[in-house]
Amino acid sequence: MRGIRWLAVILILPVLQGCTSVGSGLGQLLETGANEQPVAFSWTSQDGGMSGTMTAALPDAMFQGRFFQITQQTRHESLSPLWSHWDHGWNDWPYWSGPLPPPYPTPQFITFYSGKVVATLTTSANQRMRCRFHLVQPSRGMSGGGEGQCQLSGGRVVRAVFQGN
Repeated sequence: MRGIRWLAVILILPVLQGCTSVGSGLGQLLETGANEQPVAFSWTSQDGGMSGTMTAALPDAMFQGRFFQITQQTRHESLSPLWSHWDHGWNDWPYWSGPLPPPYPTPQFITFYSGKVVATLTTSANQRMRCRFHLVQPSRGMSGGGEGQCQLSGGRVVRAVFQGN
């Protein structure tokens, strides 16, 4: 009987692991008057890279939090955790420059930013980082790769690139 249980575990484990997507990215911390510093990103998702957890390792801090891909099906309630400690909709962030986004929360905002990933990450000392990434293959979520930018609560900026899996 034990042999059958172990066989079941061995056969089921790859299936369960197949439901988890993981990826990584590299970035540079840009500071005025200083050299660029490396930043390492990693992410894990249970839904094919559409949402999940993300970490960013900076030279002086480790940030962790949630990321979400904005799709036509996104409900604005699901994005509410992103605005914690920031202006609602991040309207104060210069990275949104260019054509102005529709005011948040509206269906037009969701449509305008469909195919993007947004994230809010924090440290154990409650430092904050907000991120927005343009996806290369939106149908694959973060697994398809992308690039973007993050801003720390003190104003420092991180550029990031994620390779597709």
